[in-house]
Amino acid sequence: MKRHYLILSLMIVLLLLAACSGNTPTEKETVKENETTEKGTNTETNTTNETTTEDRDLVIAIGSDMLSFDIHNHNNTSTESIHQNMFDYLFKRDENNELQPWLAESYEIIDDTTVEVVLKQGVKFHNGDEFTADDVKFTLERVATDSALKEHPNYKQIKEVKIIDPYKVQIITHAPEPSIIHRLARLGSGMLPKKYIEENGWDHFLNNPIGTGPYQFVQWIRDSQIVFEPFENYFLGKVDEWDKVTFRVIPEDSTRVSELLTGGVDIATNIPPADWERVQSNDNTSLIQEVSNRVLFLVLRTTEGLPTADVKVRQAIDYAIDDGTLTEFALKGAGIPTLTMVGPGNFGHEPSLYNTYNYDIEKAKQLLAEAGYPNGFDMTLHASKGRYLQDGDVAELIVGMLAQAGINVKLEFSEWSTFVQLRNANENKEAYLLGLGNSMYDGAYSLDRFHTERFVGHTDYSNAEVDALLNESRTNMDSVTREQQLQEIQKIVAEDVPYVTLYLEKINTGINRAINFTPTSDEMLYVPTITRK
Repeated sequence: MKRHYLILSLMIVLLLLAACSGNTPTEKETVKENETTEKGTNTETNTTNETTTEDRDLVIAIGSDMLSFDIHNHNNTSTESIHQNMFDYLFKRDENNELQPWLAESYEIIDDTTVEVVLKQGVKFHNGDEFTADDVKFTLERVATDSALKEHPNYKQIKEVKIIDPYKVQIITHAPEPSIIHRLARLGSGMLPKKYIEENGWDHFLNNPIGTGPYQFVQWIRDSQIVFEPFENYFLGKVDEWDKVTFRVIPEDSTRVSELLTGGVDIATNIPPADWERVQSNDNTSLIQEVSNRVLFLVLRTTEGLPTADVKVRQAIDYAIDDGTLTEFALKGAGIPTLTMVGPGNFGHEPSLYNTYNYDIEKAKQLLAEAGYPNGFDMTLHASKGRYLQDGDVAELIVGMLAQAGINVKLEFSEWSTFVQLRNANENKEAYLLGLGNSMYDGAYSLDRFHTERFVGHTDYSNAEVDALLNESRTNMDSVTREQQLQEIQKIVAEDVPYVTLYLEKINTGINRAINFTPTSDEMLYVPTITRK
């Protein structure tokens, strides 16, 4: 079928989806004129819902709930964006995306396997306990040794943490580790309170978490809201901008947008394209767009016995999906087609695989025939709704595209928490739609997913050449050759297609015009950077 016929049919599907998917408020959701909301009293006409100097409560609408307060047992960006407000790292990226000491006062690379870190003194946990070397050892050795934790693969490089004195540690790795500072500046290295956890137990901590961050925990009502308040004794001084910060969980796009327009929330994430103009033209709201560090892709099972175990089938799926149509029509330009998991700005990025894609429906059919499926086959695609920009629409369009090649797809939608449980239980079938950010800004984080040992029983992907390159790059302290190794891995997997990479997603955030907020590519919602005008 010619491409323009496919695009026409997909546009019709999009129109039908827009008509019935709820990008506009239902009668029940519409705030009537003069009806009071949580943060304002007016509707979209907007005469009184501006944030005033007396309004010191910040409300942020997010599309999916936080997964847990266990900073080591998830790798979810939206959860990390919340955690970052109450847990501090040893290092942190500045406004220029450069790594700087944070809870660390200074550091020194002793040798290829040892980094010595001097800690800031006077840092307190939210219960008043002092932050010391004991907490660093407890935190890092937990995630480095417990293979059941989701973040373990990103910290298993650490052999031990040696305490030199109460404010100095040596972090020792099993082998040379070129990314150690990067690893110490992301979610799995958020500092935990050793004494508090040992005295009260892990379950108590999960229900009553404490960290050293600028905000402390008040309340978590699952699937509803997470509430924080400023920490009086924060080591950089109390953050005085907001008396209370609430993350409201609002999965429905239409409700999230309506709450923004009526003043019920100050910031709303993942504004759908159909509402961009509505948000931008509103007197008291505006839309901010930024290129993220998140790639959307289909994870394919290569388990023996499944059609997707055949590389030609995986390639056929790739050629059957028109990434340009997905980004142009479903995302209204809020995506950049890509054939790599490693985006610009990340160490090891391969430019030749960015802002390009494969699409050839006839080649897809040919590959299927060569693989022994001239009449196509049946498969299942798992997807969430509301976690990523237009993810429901994107999944629907992919189903239609694959049908053009003869692949009959059963699409199974589920809530985000259910979707995560399915993946964690290795119950995923042929494919699922996922997005992966990279707060480490190093290609190793994304590409490590292709190592044989990483997802046994989940994707079962294995390529000896990829394994060898990954193993070499893990201990290569020469940045030039290490970058070349990461780039070569990207080229191999682009042909092997264990994942069908789709596009780099753009961030689309709606804000009250009385708020100063600039989204960052790592998608963090770091409240100390959000101020009132």
